[in-house]
This record gives sequence, structure tokens and C-alpha cells, in this order.
Amino acid sequence: MLTEAQCKAATCPPERARLRYADSGGLYLEVTDKAKRWFWKYRFAGKEKRLALGSYPAVTLKQARLGRDDARLTLADWS
Repeated sequence: MLTEAQCKAATCPPERARLRYADSGGLYLEVTDKAKRWFWKYRFAGKEKRLALGSYPAVTLKQARLGRDDARLTLADWS
């Protein structure tokens, strides 16, 4: 699991387009040379999907985890 310090220090090497830092439950921080964004990866109707939860640091690690949990509950209502 990620820590707030790891999120703050996360960088993407110049030879890569993007780098993903996994947290838990499908939540990850995607880092490019210009931005850090939160995504939640999940499956619906047998297909892999992803939901954008916002940009770091505007959306903190704690807020991203809460967003993932809320989205998981909403998805459970649809299933």
C-alpha cells in the first residue's frame, strides 16, 4: 500500500510515457511527466474498466481511497 510520502515523491522516468503505483483494491496512481492522477481499475459485465478519481495532490491518498470505496458500493448496487 502507498503512503502519502510515496505519492508525493512519485516520478516517471523520461524513457517511459507513464508509470503506475499500485495501492490496494484496484486503486493506483498514474504518473506522467506532467501529472499525477488517481484511477480505480475494476471489472463490470466481464470487461475491465477504469474510473478516474482526480489529480494528486488535489485528491489526497485518503480521498482517493474513499472515492474507490464509494464507487465500489455504487457498482455493487448495479450488479
